[in-house]
Amino acid sequence: MKARYAVALSILAGVAVGAAAVQALHAQATPPAYVIAEIDVTNVESYDREYVPPAAKAIADGGGKYVVRGGGTVAFYGEPPKPRIAVMVFESMEKAQAAFNSSAYKDAKTVGDKYAKFRVYAVEGLPQ
Repeated sequence: MKARYAVALSILAGVAVGAAAVQALHAQATPPAYVIAEIDVTNVESYDREYVPPAAKAIADGGGKYVVRGGGTVAFYGEPPKPRIAVMVFESMEKAQAAFNSSAYKDAKTVGDKYAKFRVYAVEGLPQ
């Protein structure tokens, strides 16, 4: 009887390890998404006070992390970027889309549209 329990427990442990390995491989195969925002701010004070806090919270709540927020820019070729740049990283394109389609971000963007013009797009990164 003890042998049956040992075999059953071994099979159960093997299934658990296999499931964890499949989950880890699946997570590695999903490329991260980088969202780039080029922003031309017309009213910096109101933009920073009314738009930035709720927008940043919506991004963080959606699983995003800021990699660049403001900072200097240099154009090497072509048109120079807008004066303000933000780069965010998400686990996947789906998570990025969900964050920017959330009601919290849409509400913040409605306020932001009063103070700035936005160009925002996402690109898939290399799988990590």
